[in-house]
Amino acid sequence: MRRRLERLIGVAATEGNALRPLRNGDRIFPVMLDAVRGARHTIDMMTFVYWKGQVARDFATALAERARAGVRVRLLLDGFGAREIERDLLETMDDAGVHVVWFRKPLRLSPFKQNHRCHRKALIVDEQVAFTGGVGIAEEWCGDAAGPQEWRDTHIEVRGPAVDGIAAAFAQNWAESHHDLYDERDRFAEQPQPGTSTVQVVRGSASIGWQDMQTLLRVVITSAEERLRLSTAYFAPDAFFIGLLCDAARRGVEVEILLPGPYTDQRVCQIAGQHHYAALLAAGVRIRQYQPTMLHTKILTVDGVTSLVGSSNFNRRSMDHDEEVMLAVLDERLTAELDADFEEDLRRSVEIDPARWRRRPLVQRLKEAAVQPVRRFL
Repeated sequence: MRRRLERLIGVAATEGNALRPLRNGDRIFPVMLDAVRGARHTIDMMTFVYWKGQVARDFATALAERARAGVRVRLLLDGFGAREIERDLLETMDDAGVHVVWFRKPLRLSPFKQNHRCHRKALIVDEQVAFTGGVGIAEEWCGDAAGPQEWRDTHIEVRGPAVDGIAAAFAQNWAESHHDLYDERDRFAEQPQPGTSTVQVVRGSASIGWQDMQTLLRVVITSAEERLRLSTAYFAPDAFFIGLLCDAARRGVEVEILLPGPYTDQRVCQIAGQHHYAALLAAGVRIRQYQPTMLHTKILTVDGVTSLVGSSNFNRRSMDHDEEVMLAVLDERLTAELDADFEEDLRRSVEIDPARWRRRPLVQRLKEAAVQPVRRFL
């Protein structure tokens, strides 16, 4: 798996990484905020979502405090996704010396670029610890997925050489948005090897033709031999990737897909994905829908060894249009932890019955047909 990914994507994997999965906001946000508050040299942060709520204020306060203490703080916000951020938070950070930069503000762009957003989530502190995954900075991610107001998500804390790959994802988008790529505060130090995980950091960027994110998913799916588990917030791939999942199931791989159920913030995307349920179920793929709240995870595990986790969903937007970052991890321990989380989520999910789905109402079928013209943007 490692050599396939390195040769076909052209990005070397790194060894000796220590990874810690963080489940839901109650665990994610305290760890991230502790890292920010303990920063001594640099903080680089980028996010697609920066909305409202106490956690948004907590991050703004922590970033501002570190900037006033002399830490170089850079915050990159997507011009579309973070547009709901409160003005007083921007003023607080700006007054404290935080370098707040916007990525592709829609009104300043050509129509072509407006559709290509920075969906990456990354926090890098002192060049030594990094975080990435699916979480945005907003009250929706707070709590422990106990109800509809507390979204279910996973973030990863990374220490070791893979931190450089996540930092490079930040640098790539910062370079487009700001004239200074680095300054005297960057130390470019050697990374320690505090763990045992092998990690390849894969960046997806919008351009014409086949992308690294598509290659990553293609290699992992076609390499599966026993079990493939996919948990994704937005499931609207093209027919090619549906075919890969069906082929995996037909060759004997146990393919399980976990998707949002009654709670989703993108109902059109959900309906677009449901167009493919019949083909997947016929091939033997098991599909379940998460019931308690919005499922926002982006995780794929294979054969108890390989894990993909990061910002990319299993949809056309992530594969074709948006800036994304994913960790391809070879580590049985981490994969077992993510599989255990998957199993816990299954206990709170409902399985789609193939026979009942074949008898779904005409209204549902018409909805699926109606969204097909826009599926490539979902």
